[in-house]
Amino acid sequence: MVGTRLSNLLGICLLGLCSVLAVPTQAADEQSQEILVFAAASLTNVLDEIGAAYTQQTRQPVKFSYAASSALARQLEAGARADVFFSADLEWMDYVQGRGLIDRATRRNVLGNRLALVAPVDSKIELKIAPGFPLAAALGQGRLATGDPESVPVGKYARSALTSLGVWNDVADKLVRADNVRSALAFIARGETPLGIVYETDAKVEKRVRVVDFFPADSHPPIVYPVAVTAHARPAARQFVEFLQSATARTAFKKYGFQDPPKR
Repeated sequence: MVGTRLSNLLGICLLGLCSVLAVPTQAADEQSQEILVFAAASLTNVLDEIGAAYTQQTRQPVKFSYAASSALARQLEAGARADVFFSADLEWMDYVQGRGLIDRATRRNVLGNRLALVAPVDSKIELKIAPGFPLAAALGQGRLATGDPESVPVGKYARSALTSLGVWNDVADKLVRADNVRSALAFIARGETPLGIVYETDAKVEKRVRVVDFFPADSHPPIVYPVAVTAHARPAARQFVEFLQSATARTAFKKYGFQDPPKR
């Protein structure tokens, strides 16, 4: 009888010990798993830096998948299991929210940006953006690189701006419709197009291009970058989204030329 009681007591103690050990093991497993962030291509440089700082502080690895916001939203819709979605416009965030793919309570507008007309750094083109400005004449036989206006945010902003300025019809058939803003930037940097429309922050990180002029802010919808945790995210994803509001992240965003999100 005594032996049975001792055996039962030993079993209970071992079970309790296993339970105690399981908690930190589970936490360690959680921390060892990468947070996967789907992010707009224009965020590439700054998020690489912020991600490194976050991992250094928390020991939580972060992996980024960069593409056009439209492509990333459709990947989420198709079942891709990212933890965070960081879009370059509101419409694609609305798109995934409407399909129940994000935790809407975590959605935040984080950044703003400016739309820029850029040229290769050695280009002699000079233009002042204004209603009816001679964009088509400046292109000559060349083409205008930007994102595909049917889906890529920078292309949608570009079409809105050019339409409001009365020159869209002059250049609509001269577009190089890139699949994301960094692809458009590459066309310009390599001198394959004489002009292109990208964000100010893209021009800032590419030394082979220069800004010709900035588009008036009222010529297109406000450029807003929203972020949200996805509906099936790991718990650590919320901490990363919160880190994007930290002083460390804000300093990095400012360094790369991003602005505070416009007030709506």
